Amino acid sequence: MTGLTSSPRLIKGALIGVDLFNPLASIVVFQYNPDTMTRRLEPRGGGSGGDKGEAFRLAGPPKETITVSVEIDAADQLEANNPLAIATGITPTLAALEMLVYPKTALVIANSVLGAAGIIEILPTDAPMTLFVWGPTRVLPVKVGGITITEEAYDPLLNPIRAKVDLTLNVLSYNDLSLGSAGNALFMVHQVTKEVLATTNIFASIQNVGAGLKL
Repeated sequence: MTGLTSSPRLIKGALIGVDLFNPLASIVVFQYNPDTMTRRLEPRGGGSGGDKGEAFRLAGPPKETITVSVEIDAADQLEANNPLAIATGITPTLAALEMLVYPKTALVIANSVLGAAGIIEILPTDAPMTLFVWGPTRVLPVKVGGITITEEAYDPLLNPIRAKVDLTLNVLSYNDLSLGSAGNALFMVHQVTKEVLATTNIFASIQNVGAGLKL
């Protein structure tokens, strides 16, 4: 045994909440990459009222929704006697995911103080900019549309030690984000990359046509 393997080293998918005030609070690298991911694209039509001249108009990039299931398991950490896993199971990972949809406590308290002081207009707190990272060609700004957590096993202290998390992620495009924002730039890079990849598909198409003519 040389310890070498021909298997490629997998890049792990991740969800990253970009928060300048607490940069490590919501970074979740997937323990296991999901086997499947569902992506739904809904075109944004530019026309209305059945105007024939508007049939092919596009008002922007499509609305894209990603649904993916992530498995989290503390078995390896418990076997290695990891003290954090022994004390809390997978609760920290679940908490990091949940914090993507929670307002920060400090802002909630600040707004409560403003409300008690008689300030009428109090703006809702902003969630951190969330990035869905799935390989080098897909780093997407997203809004978490839903998190369903199914806890499947517990330790003696009732800490969850195995769970499945179903995520619904709404991709944010330059239609949703302000010009000059980091999320706007990331989506633009994503679209340009997609256009380049679509162009390279012409070579595969030509090869398929050639193969078909030989039959």
